[in-house]
Amino acid sequence: MALFARTVRRSLLSAPSTRPQILSLPFRAHITTVSHSLETDNVPDPLIQSGQHISEEMKAKVQAPPSVPKSAPTPKSPAAKPTANAREDSVAKYITPSVREMLPLLHSQPHHYISIHIHGRPYLLTAGDTLRLPFLMPDAKAGDVLRLNRATHIGSRDYTLKAPEVIKGTRDHSKKVFYLDERLFTCRARVVGVESEPMRIMEKTKRRQRHVKHVRSKHKYTVLKISELEVKSLEEYESTLKGQ
Repeated sequence: MALFARTVRRSLLSAPSTRPQILSLPFRAHITTVSHSLETDNVPDPLIQSGQHISEEMKAKVQAPPSVPKSAPTPKSPAAKPTANAREDSVAKYITPSVREMLPLLHSQPHHYISIHIHGRPYLLTAGDTLRLPFLMPDAKAGDVLRLNRATHIGSRDYTLKAPEVIKGTRDHSKKVFYLDERLFTCRARVVGVESEPMRIMEKTKRRQRHVKHVRSKHKYTVLKISELEVKSLEEYESTLKGQ
């Protein structure tokens, strides 16, 4: 029995293999890229000779820019969205009953005062006052006359005309400011000059370090003088509104 098993094993090992041969492919394949542009130089010769290439009419239609009718509206540039903390300025430009009643009385009394807002900061001023702004106006030069047109209060000894206030408790209470119509008054300021504070030296150091850093600062301020402050009469204000 053992002899028969040994004979069968030898016959199987000496028999030729009937399994199909596996052909190994090369690792790098040669890929030919053909441009898909409409130029005739890039079209292969077999395609040109076969008559299947793109016609001249089709090439002219594709390469021509799209025609836009003359009556088409011009596209508008997207408007810049305000930030979350941006303040919105609103100017009242209509005659209310209170303005119609108060303006003649306010115009009849002299020596007016006004609450002017410059860069969001209020300043209480009268004619002849000198105002030193807490910043430097880069484009303002000495002798220039500025028209101040943002005011919330105009008053005299007995009367005061003020802009409407935002309702407290609303979401836009701290972001929205109402101003009086600039055609109700005339306020002009002349730039007197520029003032600078003395040099300030501040010492800055860090804990457990011996190095002390000296920071020098010398701020400059623009000085204005209120040269004109006038409240318009009711007739002048109505004529200005009708003219516009």
